[in-house]
Amino acid sequence: MKNQNPILAIGSIALDNLETIKGRRERVLGGSATYFTIAASQFTEVRVVGVVGTDFTKSGHEIFNSKNINTQNLQIVEGDTFAWGGKYSDDFSSRDTLFTNLGVFENFKPKIHFEHLNSPIVFLGNIHPELQIDVINQISNDSFIITDTMNLWIDISLNRLWEVIQKTNILLINDEEAEQLTGEKDLKIAGKILLSKGPKTIVIKKGANGSMVCGEIEMDNIPVFPGIDVFDPTGAGDSFAGGFCGYLANHGPHKVINAIIYGSAVASYTVSKFSIEGLKSINLDNIKKRAAVISSLLKSKNKID
Repeated sequence: MKNQNPILAIGSIALDNLETIKGRRERVLGGSATYFTIAASQFTEVRVVGVVGTDFTKSGHEIFNSKNINTQNLQIVEGDTFAWGGKYSDDFSSRDTLFTNLGVFENFKPKIHFEHLNSPIVFLGNIHPELQIDVINQISNDSFIITDTMNLWIDISLNRLWEVIQKTNILLINDEEAEQLTGEKDLKIAGKILLSKGPKTIVIKKGANGSMVCGEIEMDNIPVFPGIDVFDPTGAGDSFAGGFCGYLANHGPHKVINAIIYGSAVASYTVSKFSIEGLKSINLDNIKKRAAVISSLLKSKNKID
Protein backbone atom coordinates (compact mmCIF):
# COMPACT_ATOMS: atom_id res chain seq x y z
CA MET A 1 0.00 0.00 0.00
CA LYS A 2 1.09 3.59 -0.57
CA ASN A 3 0.19 6.59 1.61
CA GLN A 4 -1.94 5.65 4.61
CA ASN A 5 -4.15 8.64 5.31
CA PRO A 6 -6.31 8.25 8.45
CA ILE A 7 -10.09 8.26 8.11
CA LEU A 8 -12.48 9.98 10.50
CA ALA A 9 -15.72 7.96 10.47
CA ILE A 10 -19.07 8.62 12.13
CA GLY A 11 -21.96 6.18 12.31
CA SER A 12 -24.05 4.02 14.59
CA ILE A 13 -22.74 1.28 16.86
CA ALA A 14 -25.37 -1.28 17.75
CA LEU A 15 -26.21 -4.63 19.26
CA ASP A 16 -28.30 -6.52 16.70
CA ASN A 17 -30.73 -9.41 16.74
CA LEU A 18 -30.61 -11.04 13.31
CA GLU A 19 -32.74 -13.71 11.67
CA THR A 20 -32.21 -15.18 8.21
CA ILE A 21 -32.89 -18.48 6.51
CA LYS A 22 -29.42 -19.53 7.75
CA GLY A 23 -30.17 -19.01 11.46
CA ARG A 24 -30.56 -16.50 14.29
CA ARG A 25 -28.16 -14.43 16.38
CA GLU A 26 -28.84 -12.17 19.36
CA ARG A 27 -26.96 -9.12 20.67
CA VAL A 28 -24.23 -9.35 18.07
CA LEU A 29 -22.16 -6.36 17.04
CA GLY A 30 -23.71 -4.15 14.35
CA GLY A 31 -24.19 -0.57 13.23
CA SER A 32 -22.86 1.42 10.29
CA ALA A 33 -19.73 2.65 12.09
CA THR A 34 -18.91 -0.86 13.24
CA TYR A 35 -18.89 -2.51 9.83
CA PHE A 36 -17.18 0.46 8.22
CA THR A 37 -14.46 0.72 10.86
CA ILE A 38 -13.53 -2.95 10.87
CA ALA A 39 -13.39 -3.01 7.07
CA ALA A 40 -11.44 0.24 6.62
CA SER A 41 -8.99 -0.62 9.40
CA GLN A 42 -7.59 -3.32 7.12
CA PHE A 43 -6.09 -0.44 5.11
CA THR A 44 -5.40 2.46 7.45
CA GLU A 45 -6.14 4.07 10.82
CA VAL A 46 -9.82 4.76 11.46
CA ARG A 47 -10.84 7.42 13.97
CA VAL A 48 -14.30 6.24 14.90
CA VAL A 49 -16.92 8.73 16.14
CA GLY A 50 -19.84 7.14 17.96
CA VAL A 51 -21.51 6.24 21.23
CA VAL A 52 -22.16 3.05 23.19
CA GLY A 53 -23.92 2.37 26.47
CA THR A 54 -22.61 0.80 29.64
CA ASP A 55 -24.14 -2.51 28.51
CA PHE A 56 -21.81 -2.70 25.52
CA THR A 57 -20.15 -6.09 25.34
CA LYS A 58 -16.57 -6.89 26.29
CA SER A 59 -15.99 -8.48 22.89
CA GLY A 60 -17.27 -5.29 21.27
CA HIS A 61 -14.78 -3.17 23.18
CA GLU A 62 -12.01 -5.59 22.21
CA ILE A 63 -12.87 -5.15 18.53
CA PHE A 64 -12.75 -1.36 18.76
CA ASN A 65 -9.48 -1.46 20.67
CA SER A 66 -7.78 -3.57 18.02
CA LYS A 67 -5.17 -2.55 15.46
CA ASN A 68 -5.68 0.63 13.39
CA ILE A 69 -8.79 1.78 15.32
CA ASN A 70 -8.61 5.01 17.31
CA THR A 71 -11.37 5.35 19.94
CA GLN A 72 -10.66 8.87 21.25
CA ASN A 73 -13.99 10.02 19.79
CA LEU A 74 -15.98 7.02 21.04
CA GLN A 75 -18.29 8.03 23.90
CA ILE A 76 -19.38 5.61 26.63
CA VAL A 77 -22.60 6.85 28.21
CA GLU A 78 -24.67 5.48 31.07
CA GLY A 79 -27.58 3.55 29.56
CA ASP A 80 -28.31 1.03 26.82
CA THR A 81 -26.46 0.72 23.53
CA PHE A 82 -28.52 1.27 20.37
CA ALA A 83 -30.25 -2.03 19.57
CA TRP A 84 -31.94 -3.23 16.39
CA GLY A 85 -33.66 -6.43 15.32
CA GLY A 86 -34.30 -7.56 11.77
CA LYS A 87 -35.65 -10.58 9.90
CA TYR A 88 -34.81 -11.21 6.23
CA SER A 89 -36.97 -12.97 3.66
CA ASP A 90 -35.70 -16.35 2.50
CA ASP A 91 -34.26 -14.87 -0.72
CA PHE A 92 -32.85 -11.80 1.14
CA SER A 93 -34.84 -9.48 -1.14
CA SER A 94 -36.64 -7.81 1.77
CA ARG A 95 -36.22 -7.20 5.47
CA ASP A 96 -38.62 -6.53 8.35
CA THR A 97 -37.49 -4.44 11.29
CA LEU A 98 -38.62 -6.22 14.46
CA PHE A 99 -37.59 -3.49 16.91
CA THR A 100 -35.45 -0.38 17.21
CA ASN A 101 -34.25 0.85 20.60
CA LEU A 102 -32.16 3.99 20.22
CA GLY A 103 -30.84 3.96 23.78
CA VAL A 104 -27.90 6.35 24.24
CA PHE A 105 -27.82 7.01 20.50
CA GLU A 106 -31.02 9.07 20.81
CA ASN A 107 -29.21 12.04 22.36
CA PHE A 108 -25.83 11.48 20.74
CA LYS A 109 -23.82 14.60 19.84
CA PRO A 110 -20.52 13.99 18.03
CA LYS A 111 -17.46 15.20 19.93
CA ILE A 112 -14.30 15.16 17.83
CA HIS A 113 -10.83 15.38 19.33
CA PHE A 114 -9.05 18.59 18.31
CA GLU A 115 -6.21 16.67 16.63
CA HIS A 116 -8.69 14.81 14.43
CA LEU A 117 -10.57 17.83 13.04
CA ASN A 118 -8.15 18.03 10.11
CA SER A 119 -8.46 14.35 9.15
CA PRO A 120 -7.75 14.10 5.39
CA ILE A 121 -10.70 11.77 4.74
CA VAL A 122 -14.05 11.92 6.52
CA PHE A 123 -16.71 9.23 6.13
CA LEU A 124 -20.27 10.18 7.04
CA GLY A 125 -21.99 6.87 7.67
CA ASN A 126 -25.63 6.01 7.29
CA ILE A 127 -27.07 8.13 10.13
CA HIS A 128 -29.40 11.13 10.43
CA PRO A 129 -28.29 14.06 8.24
CA GLU A 130 -28.33 16.33 11.31
CA LEU A 131 -25.45 14.33 12.77
CA GLN A 132 -23.63 14.34 9.43
CA ILE A 133 -23.96 18.14 9.26
CA ASP A 134 -22.73 18.41 12.86
CA VAL A 135 -19.51 16.68 11.82
CA ILE A 136 -19.17 18.76 8.63
CA ASN A 137 -19.41 21.93 10.73
CA GLN A 138 -16.57 20.76 12.98
CA ILE A 139 -14.01 19.43 10.52
CA SER A 140 -11.49 21.21 8.34
CA ASN A 141 -12.62 22.63 5.01
CA ASP A 142 -9.79 20.66 3.41
CA SER A 143 -11.19 17.26 4.43
CA PHE A 144 -12.30 14.97 1.61
CA ILE A 145 -15.89 13.92 2.45
CA ILE A 146 -17.42 10.59 1.47
CA THR A 147 -21.10 10.15 2.39
CA ASP A 148 -23.45 7.20 2.64
CA THR A 149 -27.22 7.47 3.10
CA MET A 150 -30.44 5.45 3.07
CA ASN A 151 -34.09 5.77 2.07
CA LEU A 152 -35.24 6.60 5.61
CA TRP A 153 -33.45 9.96 5.52
CA ILE A 154 -34.87 10.67 2.07
CA ASP A 155 -38.33 10.19 3.60
CA ILE A 156 -37.94 12.17 6.82
CA SER A 157 -35.08 14.66 6.37
CA LEU A 158 -34.78 15.44 2.68
CA ASN A 159 -33.75 19.10 2.91
CA ARG A 160 -30.98 18.41 5.40
CA LEU A 161 -29.82 15.45 3.31
CA TRP A 162 -29.45 17.74 0.28
CA GLU A 163 -27.29 20.03 2.46
CA VAL A 164 -25.01 17.11 3.25
CA ILE A 165 -24.84 16.02 -0.40
CA GLN A 166 -23.92 19.56 -1.45
CA LYS A 167 -20.79 19.39 0.75
CA THR A 168 -19.88 15.83 -0.27
CA ASN A 169 -17.03 14.84 -2.60
CA ILE A 170 -18.15 11.24 -3.19
CA LEU A 171 -21.71 10.01 -2.58
CA LEU A 172 -22.39 6.31 -2.06
CA ILE A 173 -26.01 5.34 -2.70
CA ASN A 174 -27.93 2.28 -3.89
CA ASP A 175 -30.11 2.11 -6.98
CA GLU A 176 -33.44 2.33 -5.14
CA GLU A 177 -32.27 5.35 -3.13
CA ALA A 178 -30.94 7.07 -6.26
CA GLU A 179 -34.31 6.64 -7.95
CA GLN A 180 -36.20 7.79 -4.85
CA LEU A 181 -33.97 10.85 -4.37
CA THR A 182 -34.07 12.02 -7.99
CA GLY A 183 -37.39 10.61 -9.24
CA GLU A 184 -35.49 9.11 -12.17
CA LYS A 185 -35.48 5.38 -13.01
CA ASP A 186 -32.63 5.68 -15.53
CA LEU A 187 -29.58 5.44 -13.25
CA LYS A 188 -27.33 7.34 -15.65
CA ILE A 189 -29.72 10.28 -15.58
CA ALA A 190 -30.13 9.92 -11.82
CA GLY A 191 -26.35 10.04 -11.49
CA LYS A 192 -26.18 13.26 -13.52
CA ILE A 193 -28.86 14.86 -11.35
CA LEU A 194 -26.93 13.97 -8.20
CA LEU A 195 -23.69 15.30 -9.70
CA SER A 196 -25.42 18.63 -10.31
CA LYS A 197 -26.05 18.94 -6.56
CA GLY A 198 -22.38 19.14 -5.59
CA PRO A 199 -20.48 15.84 -5.48
CA LYS A 200 -17.73 15.14 -8.01
CA THR A 201 -18.40 11.39 -8.01
CA ILE A 202 -21.50 9.25 -7.50
CA VAL A 203 -21.22 5.51 -6.81
CA ILE A 204 -24.53 3.70 -7.31
CA LYS A 205 -24.67 0.21 -5.80
CA LYS A 206 -26.92 -2.32 -7.53
CA GLY A 207 -26.69 -5.28 -5.17
CA ALA A 208 -25.83 -8.56 -6.89
CA ASN A 209 -25.67 -6.62 -10.18
CA GLY A 210 -22.58 -4.73 -9.08
CA SER A 211 -21.99 -0.98 -9.10
CA MET A 212 -21.73 1.96 -11.45
CA VAL A 213 -19.84 5.22 -11.14
CA CYS A 214 -20.76 8.65 -12.50
CA GLY A 215 -18.61 11.77 -12.65
CA GLU A 216 -15.11 12.46 -13.91
CA ILE A 217 -14.82 8.67 -14.19
CA GLU A 218 -17.74 6.82 -15.81
CA MET A 219 -18.29 3.07 -15.80
CA ASP A 220 -21.32 0.78 -15.72
CA ASN A 221 -21.67 -2.68 -14.23
CA ILE A 222 -18.57 -3.15 -12.11
CA PRO A 223 -19.19 -6.74 -10.94
CA VAL A 224 -19.29 -8.25 -7.47
CA PHE A 225 -17.40 -11.35 -6.31
CA PRO A 226 -19.30 -14.36 -7.66
CA GLY A 227 -20.69 -17.45 -5.97
CA ILE A 228 -21.08 -16.22 -2.40
CA ASP A 229 -23.34 -18.27 -0.11
CA VAL A 230 -25.12 -15.44 1.69
CA PHE A 231 -25.78 -15.84 5.42
CA ASP A 232 -26.51 -12.25 6.49
CA PRO A 233 -26.60 -9.11 4.28
CA THR A 234 -26.51 -6.74 7.27
CA GLY A 235 -23.63 -4.30 6.99
CA ALA A 236 -22.79 -5.16 3.38
CA GLY A 237 -23.08 -1.54 2.26
CA ASP A 238 -21.16 -0.24 5.28
CA SER A 239 -18.30 -2.68 4.81
CA PHE A 240 -18.29 -1.90 1.07
CA ALA A 241 -17.80 1.74 2.10
CA GLY A 242 -15.00 0.70 4.45
CA GLY A 243 -13.09 -1.11 1.73
CA PHE A 244 -13.80 1.70 -0.72
CA CYS A 245 -12.59 4.47 1.59
CA GLY A 246 -9.68 2.42 2.87
CA TYR A 247 -8.38 1.90 -0.65
CA LEU A 248 -8.76 5.61 -1.50
CA ALA A 249 -6.94 6.52 1.72
CA ASN A 250 -3.89 4.66 0.45
CA HIS A 251 -4.06 5.37 -3.28
CA GLY A 252 -5.75 8.75 -3.70
CA PRO A 253 -9.26 9.99 -4.55
CA HIS A 254 -9.03 9.31 -8.28
CA LYS A 255 -8.67 5.51 -7.95
CA VAL A 256 -12.43 5.10 -7.76
CA ILE A 257 -12.81 1.97 -9.92
CA ASN A 258 -10.23 0.02 -7.92
CA ALA A 259 -11.78 1.31 -4.70
CA ILE A 260 -15.17 -0.06 -5.79
CA ILE A 261 -13.55 -3.40 -6.57
CA TYR A 262 -11.92 -3.54 -3.14
CA GLY A 263 -15.15 -2.46 -1.46
CA SER A 264 -17.00 -5.29 -3.20
CA ALA A 265 -14.30 -7.76 -2.18
CA VAL A 266 -14.67 -6.77 1.48
CA ALA A 267 -18.47 -6.93 1.35
CA SER A 268 -18.31 -10.47 -0.04
CA TYR A 269 -16.74 -11.57 3.25
CA THR A 270 -19.30 -9.68 5.34
CA VAL A 271 -22.35 -11.40 3.86
CA SER A 272 -20.82 -14.88 4.09
CA LYS A 273 -21.28 -15.02 7.89
CA PHE A 274 -23.42 -13.38 10.56
CA SER A 275 -22.64 -9.93 11.93
CA ILE A 276 -18.92 -9.07 11.78
CA GLU A 277 -17.69 -12.67 11.84
CA GLY A 278 -16.76 -12.63 8.15
CA LEU A 279 -14.71 -9.46 8.61
CA LYS A 280 -12.90 -10.57 11.76
CA SER A 281 -11.24 -13.53 10.09
CA ILE A 282 -9.72 -11.83 7.02
CA ASN A 283 -6.61 -9.83 6.22
CA LEU A 284 -5.49 -7.57 3.40
CA ASP A 285 -4.09 -10.49 1.38
CA ASN A 286 -7.52 -12.16 1.38
CA ILE A 287 -9.10 -8.94 0.15
CA LYS A 288 -6.49 -8.52 -2.60
CA LYS A 289 -7.16 -12.02 -3.92
CA ARG A 290 -10.89 -11.44 -4.25
CA ALA A 291 -10.27 -7.99 -5.73
CA ALA A 292 -8.09 -9.64 -8.37
CA VAL A 293 -10.96 -11.97 -9.31
CA ILE A 294 -13.38 -9.04 -9.64
CA SER A 295 -10.82 -7.13 -11.73
CA SER A 296 -10.45 -10.06 -14.11
CA LEU A 297 -14.25 -10.31 -14.47
CA LEU A 298 -14.40 -6.60 -15.26
CA LYS A 299 -11.69 -6.89 -17.91
CA SER A 300 -13.38 -9.91 -19.48
CA LYS A 301 -16.71 -8.14 -19.58
CA ASN A 302 -15.24 -5.07 -21.24
CA LYS A 303 -13.63 -7.22 -23.92
CA ILE A 304 -16.99 -8.85 -24.63
CA ASP A 305 -18.78 -5.52 -24.68
